[in-house]
Formats: sequence, structure tokens, C-alpha cells
Amino acid sequence: MQRRFIDYLIISFKGIAMGAADAVPGVSGGTIAFISGIYEELITTISNVNLNTLKVLKTEGINAFWKKINGNFLLALLIGMIISFASFMKLAKYLIEQHPILIWSFFFGLIIASILFIGKQITKWNLATILAVIFGAVLAYYITSLPSMASNNNPYFLFIAGAIAICAMILPGISGSFILVILGAYKTLSNAIDSLDIKKIAIFALGAIVGLLSFSRVLKWLFKHYHNITLAVLTGFIFGSLNKIWPWKKTITVMSDATGDVIPFANITNLGTLSVYQKTIQDFESYKTIVEKSILPSRFTELNLIDAQVLIAIALMVIGFLTIFILEKIGNKVH
Repeated sequence: MQRRFIDYLIISFKGIAMGAADAVPGVSGGTIAFISGIYEELITTISNVNLNTLKVLKTEGINAFWKKINGNFLLALLIGMIISFASFMKLAKYLIEQHPILIWSFFFGLIIASILFIGKQITKWNLATILAVIFGAVLAYYITSLPSMASNNNPYFLFIAGAIAICAMILPGISGSFILVILGAYKTLSNAIDSLDIKKIAIFALGAIVGLLSFSRVLKWLFKHYHNITLAVLTGFIFGSLNKIWPWKKTITVMSDATGDVIPFANITNLGTLSVYQKTIQDFESYKTIVEKSILPSRFTELNLIDAQVLIAIALMVIGFLTIFILEKIGNKVH
């Protein structure tokens, strides 16, 4: 199908949505790619980039090479993603710090709708697909419950972090930004972007490229040979990730940014949630969550002595839920 300029513009908007999602620790750009109808094309396009593709550039010229790598599609998507990721990271940081319940509520509704959307793509349900959903959910839940590592400022560690995080970024349900948090590389990368540390950014990008080219081939093979099972695992991934983005949390342990020590949160304050404490003192850097657990809104109010914002949270969940159907409608226009 010959695409028009408006089609590539829509792809760029999808890239913007993917970049915005990946900027939030806990939300996956892969989920946005899937529900907007470009996921399998993205995986296939990436996996087609190899040494033979470079030979095409040498023997047949740049036009043949560009067509071989589906260049117009990639360029349109990357423009949207880069613009969004670079600009939305600061906005996401502000929203997470100042309005955590509200932003997590929106994404919680969005992810619930994503589960339904991706689940209905499974054409045949049997014992294998049911077990695959359970496996994906358990694995994602386990990942989201992992404690964060201490921040690692070694620039070459960013290569490994980039390779691992990019795999998560293209998996629906697993957040690349959250993986960076677990690895202790999120703050290092954020600081590098803020200060335009080209060396660190380049090392991270190189690791991401290596990880992306490798992992996309695995996904392409899985979609080709085990389509339903792969979709079932991805559905489970998204379901298991709900634990991470549940809006109401109790903080168990934190890490001191100054010393690197992991300490019980109860030793710092009588409040129950780090985000509430940070907003109270307007200091978002001194401590980082290591272990937390999801709690009911009533328990959140009891621990923190503030309104749990239940009604507006529910409204935002509904808005997030409905957003998926808008993206699905747009996704049907461009494949």
C-alpha cells in the first residue's frame, strides 16, 4: 500500500504517543505501538536491518536501501518518538512528583483497556494460551516487584542498560523507563539528557541499537511461528504490569541519595508514602523508592492523612480506558 503524507503524519503522532509512554517509569511504548496497529510492522522492519541490508546500500544505492529498511515508516516514527521522549520526560517528572495519583490513574485505565484490546487479537484460546497468559502475568508482576538497584554513574554501564531497556520498550506491558529505574540507570540517563552529555547519550544509544536489532529478530520469529502464544504472553505481561501503576502505594524501604543506604521508610517519617512526603517537603531527590506495595485508597488516606482523590482518579481511569478506543480507531487507518 502506497502511503500518503497524512499517513506518515499519523505514524509520527503514534511515535509521539510511544515516546510519551516510554518516558513514564511503569508504562510501555510497546503497548501504544500494539494498540495503534503498527507493532508487527515495527518488529519486522527492525529485524530486517542486518549486514545484507548494508550490502544493498553498497550495490544498489541509497534508494533501494531506504526501501529495504522501510525508511519512511521508521523516520516518521522516530521523529515523533524523539520529540516526545525528550520533551515529555520533564513533564512526566513533574506530574509524577506533583500529581502522582492522577497520572497513574490515567495510565491504569489505559493499560486495562490495552489488555482487552490485545487479548481479543488471540484467535484461538486453549490450555497453551491460558498458561501463556498466566506465565506472562507472573513474570511481569515479579519484575515490577523487584527492588531498584543503587544508582550507577559508570557511563559504560549505560550500554548494558540501553540494551536491556530497549527490549522492554518494545514489549507491551514492560516499561523501558522502569527497567532503567530497576537497573539504577534512569537518573544517570536523565542527567545526561539534561546536561547534553553526548558521550553518555551515545553509549546508551549504541547499547539500545544492539539490543533492539537482536531482540526484534526473536520477536519476529515468535510472531511467525507462535502467533497466538506470543500474543497471550504479551497480554499476560500487560496484566502483570498493573501492579506497578496502581495509583495508591505504601512505601516500605527507600534509598538515601546521599549515602546509598537502604532504610525503612518508617524511620524517616510517620507518613506512609514517599511521594506524599516528598511533596510535603518539596524535595524529590534525597530518597528513592526501593520497595513498595499497592494498597486501597482508604488505607492511603489513613496512612498519609490526605484525600485519596478517588473520584477524579476514577474519572481519569475512564478517560485512559476510552483513549485506547480512539487509538484503535486511528490504528485501523494506517498499517
